[in-house]
Amino acid sequence: MIAIRRASERGLTNWSWLKSFHTFSFGEYHDPLHMGFRSLRVLNDDWIAPGMGFGMHPHRDLEIITIVLEGELEHKDSLGTGSIIRPGEVQRMSAGSGILHSEHNASLADPVHLLQVWLLPEKRGLEPSYEQKSFPESELSGRLCLVAARDGRLGALTIHQDASIYLARLGPEQSVTHSLHSGRAAWIQVGSGRISLNGQALGEGDGAAIEQQPELNITAVNSAELVLLDLGPGH
Repeated sequence: MIAIRRASERGLTNWSWLKSFHTFSFGEYHDPLHMGFRSLRVLNDDWIAPGMGFGMHPHRDLEIITIVLEGELEHKDSLGTGSIIRPGEVQRMSAGSGILHSEHNASLADPVHLLQVWLLPEKRGLEPSYEQKSFPESELSGRLCLVAARDGRLGALTIHQDASIYLARLGPEQSVTHSLHSGRAAWIQVGSGRISLNGQALGEGDGAAIEQQPELNITAVNSAELVLLDLGPGH
């Protein structure tokens, strides 16, 4: 089964400084048919205006993964972390028992485009923590690069959920494959460009829930960037 969630079908928050597309119910956007997919609870596609952003606010019991596609995002949190996240870098914040953080566009001239992924953790009340890593173009180009996993294998960020997150940048007609083991599911989100997924067309902003497909065949129609989440049976 491949269930496509078209970009045009998503919820939208459109403020003067923020345009945020919601794959699943989020904030004032509520859709009982789209409340999440397995442990994946939120997938927001955000554009933040220059110099603007989210002020300090709380979270708990979430694994928050941020992937910057364009621009620069400035992060601060109650753990004392301060950093800039750029394309090719991935942030993991485990909110656990409670954390405060802010996210702002670090540029006064250019917008920042990012994907924010929230996973439900395996356990509640974990100790809050933060991790950020840069993945070089050589690891992202033409292949599925593991950027986050429960065991932190292969140098990936460590998340507290049975999930593996991959990032890929594909040139025109480049292909990658991914085996989906029995009982597992996947979500693919197209950050930019267009791809073919097992023969089905997905464009920028489109996503797809995948179950009972032992192999995923992904081919870029033009230059494309995508995120693939391999999800266990929980939640």
